[in-house]
Amino acid sequence: MPKKETDAILYGAAYYDEYMPRDLDRIDTDMDMMVQAGINVIRIGESTWSTCEPQPGIFDWTHIDRSLDAAERHGISVIVGTPTYAVPTWLVKMYPQVLAETVNGQGHYGARQIMNIVNPAYRFYGEGVIRALISHVADRKCVIGYQVDNETKYYDSVSDDMQILFVKYLRKKFHDNLEDLNAEFGLDYWSNRINAWEDFPDVRASINQSLRGEFDKFRRATVAEYLQWQADIVRDYAREDQFITQNFDYEWVGWSYGLQPAVDHFKAARAIDIAGVDIYHPSEDELTGKEIAFGGDLSRSLKDGNNYIVLETQAQGQNGWLPYPGQLKLQAFSHLASGADGVMYWHWHSIHNSFETYWKGLLSQDFESNPVYEEAGECGRFLQTEAGKHLMHLKKNNQVAIMVSNEALSALSWFSLDTGFPGGKVRYNTVLRRVYDALFDLNIEADFLPTDAPVEKLEKYALIITPALYTADQKTIDCLKQYVQDGGHLVSTLRSFVANDYATVWHDRAPHTLTDVFGMTYNTFTCPQNVPLAFRGPLDSVQPTDSQALIELINPGSDTEVLAAYDHYAWNKYAAITRHAYGSGDAEWIGTLVDAASMRKILAEAADNAGVSGLGRGLAGRISLRTGTNSLGERVTYLLNYSADPVTLSSPVSGSLLLGGADKTGQAFPELSALPSCAQGDTITVDRWGVQIILSRSEAAK
Repeated sequence: MPKKETDAILYGAAYYDEYMPRDLDRIDTDMDMMVQAGINVIRIGESTWSTCEPQPGIFDWTHIDRSLDAAERHGISVIVGTPTYAVPTWLVKMYPQVLAETVNGQGHYGARQIMNIVNPAYRFYGEGVIRALISHVADRKCVIGYQVDNETKYYDSVSDDMQILFVKYLRKKFHDNLEDLNAEFGLDYWSNRINAWEDFPDVRASINQSLRGEFDKFRRATVAEYLQWQADIVRDYAREDQFITQNFDYEWVGWSYGLQPAVDHFKAARAIDIAGVDIYHPSEDELTGKEIAFGGDLSRSLKDGNNYIVLETQAQGQNGWLPYPGQLKLQAFSHLASGADGVMYWHWHSIHNSFETYWKGLLSQDFESNPVYEEAGECGRFLQTEAGKHLMHLKKNNQVAIMVSNEALSALSWFSLDTGFPGGKVRYNTVLRRVYDALFDLNIEADFLPTDAPVEKLEKYALIITPALYTADQKTIDCLKQYVQDGGHLVSTLRSFVANDYATVWHDRAPHTLTDVFGMTYNTFTCPQNVPLAFRGPLDSVQPTDSQALIELINPGSDTEVLAAYDHYAWNKYAAITRHAYGSGDAEWIGTLVDAASMRKILAEAADNAGVSGLGRGLAGRISLRTGTNSLGERVTYLLNYSADPVTLSSPVSGSLLLGGADKTGQAFPELSALPSCAQGDTITVDRWGVQIILSRSEAAK
């Protein structure tokens, strides 16, 4: 059976013996410093194909073996990465087509992640190096797991073989029936009709989002297949006590995160045993915790709530991201608070040349101790204590879920909310993050759901939110309808349920087959020009705010509650936000985009309406609270202060203050029984950029 969880909290860094200056041999010095800092794992190998295989079929494991030997001498575990995300020069020289062709033309050698992942030559030599590497290391005692590839995506490939495979995929999907494809995609428009398969056009310049979106979906499927291909090779050699992971990453949105357009992470995660993720974010005054939480909540959701590993996060990071004192610790525990069972920095030492020279690691280029390394040591040493072990395997029982869709993301990149055309500024991830960030600020923790989640899974949640779910097939819509009928509370935003899974707009009343559920309909919308919202009913205390990007002009039914209307002479007969009872539940529609403060108030009221409780609701705006239950059945409560001012509050729970005895000098931490305790209601102060953890022990665990 594959290994589905770690045996300890992994705390470590990527380590590259290959990158060291040639006149230095400090591998044992590095490992000694790791041990002193409580680091128990390193990640190696994922970016060194040209070093491991300098010529076809000729392998050199010098640096791999040096790292494994040193790790075993020092009792440090190792995750070995397959080195396929950066191709060697000889492979490109022999087969230039291994580089992806994109809309900008044929790729050129130099950067990483520029491959065409379906290219046969790339697959042939990739399999060779994977088999050679994994068979070489699989029996090493220190190797606890494998990372397949690195931040895998389809790299915008429009190469000939990618498009040929796409046509084969369409022929199978449409049973060789071009009439059905033309009708489904609306290809009669602008003479885009395809009358013979041999006439199938190059898709890179298509103006048809149904075709473009299906090509994106196909390319995302190639990513899932590619990772499954790698994982299957690794499993030919892996031991039962070793796991397979992958470091997924998300779309950059202004140094923050959104859903990744080039990977369907729910499908791609089926190939691996433990989800992994890379989470980078601004620090210093820009540290909010939202990026850490978003990446963690999504990663946890990929494997149905199971724990995940942060395979990369920043230590010093790029210029301007050097953490203030306390922030590295706050960041590390923030990852654990979302359910991570591992935090690993990229990387151990800062390199001395090339592209990421100033994406700095735990050590600077002088290899000396520094405040970042020393603060990492505080975390690492604590995690090896008795108290630290109680943070493992944190499980969530969240009442709220957000349904996400790569297909909707793709469609709204083309039909942007503010223009209806490509190039607009308001897209899918704008709405997704407006919703997620509001929940975070309210201390309402959330899971993520794919659109193919069955109704049995939906019914675990008191409240489900669908931000801008533009595309949704009939099965998804029917499941959501059943969820409400059975007593669930649904909140949907503008541009939800507009089109089917092929981005073809439904031709009945909007929202498609859900007018009875939401108790309203609309068939006109526009970009607002100074159109305020006037809030009503349970939202009447919310200050008026301007609608943003788009307004849907909603016609509510007679039994539908209007929570906000448009305060504009041209549009004041229309509703903006409505709620309607249906079956045993209700459904709320938010017909425009609102600012962050208003979204918080709208979702706070929606959560109250759904009966969503939580320890942190009363602390919202002062401290971030995240909680869960460990494998012993104990409640672990994290109080996270993402501000430059200390916060004093009444403790929401009783228990032991796990960080009450943390020391900075290497002196032993107190035993769990010797840690200070607090009772619910006691006064606690959390330092600026600080964290406190309260362990509420069960009777069975005492």
